Amino acid sequence: MHPDDPSAQKLTDARPSTPSDDAASTERTIGRHRASEPSRRALLGSTPVRVALATGVTCCLSLVAVATARGNDDTPRTVEPLAEAVADRAAIANERASRSLDRDAAPARILPSPTAKPTPTPTAVRKAPKKPVKPRRPRPVAGLDQAQMDNAKIIVDVGLEMKMPRRALVVALSTAMQESNLYNLASDVLPESAEYPNQGSGSDHDSVGLFQQRPSSGWGTVAQLMRPSYAARAFYTALNEIPGWQDMSVTAAAQAVQISAYPDAYAQHEDRATTVAAALTA
Repeated sequence: MHPDDPSAQKLTDARPSTPSDDAASTERTIGRHRASEPSRRALLGSTPVRVALATGVTCCLSLVAVATARGNDDTPRTVEPLAEAVADRAAIANERASRSLDRDAAPARILPSPTAKPTPTPTAVRKAPKKPVKPRRPRPVAGLDQAQMDNAKIIVDVGLEMKMPRRALVVALSTAMQESNLYNLASDVLPESAEYPNQGSGSDHDSVGLFQQRPSSGWGTVAQLMRPSYAARAFYTALNEIPGWQDMSVTAAAQAVQISAYPDAYAQHEDRATTVAAALTA
């Protein structure tokens, strides 16, 4: 076909043109509205864009993890909407922060003043129990031994308790010195009397004790009369029943109570009895 033939020219015009042959075709491939923009690959390859994409992916994964982690471990949960997940995440963050504050906050520590000294705590001191105080035994006087002096003190103490005057004490001491020599005696006639504390025995009928009083005469039982305090009280009671005994002599007052076969025997003990009474009432 000859190039000058018009039909040949028509065939040539009907063939599609290649991009390299037509400059306008290159413009169409790129697109009219994107010819001046950089390529998509170049845009995604820039550093700021990659950082933004990575941050967005991380946030989305965190939200998905929070949404799916709720409920029991065995039951899968569907992903909640984005707005609700964000709100729940904020609420959980606030709640954790609040609990941590309550749990971890330490109480304020108050430091003592540099000049303040700690007050010592008093310790309880246990006091030792007091030992019972033994009665002080009187020192013997007027030739008496300790047993005689102890019995004399009982006679004087009972008289003072009964509000008896000093003269009654001398009468009672003189009588006991004569009757028993100030010893608490049992009686050989009354074996029962030996069962009680005594300091010897006599054999004058059923007479017992410091004043040798007889149970058969109504002074009391053997057990009572063997107690020096009871015997002294019985004597003072009988002396108070003697009218005007305060004006009598010591031996007369003693005889009025005892009715002894030897009425004048009591007088010999008056001086010693006076000394003993003074020592025990000083």
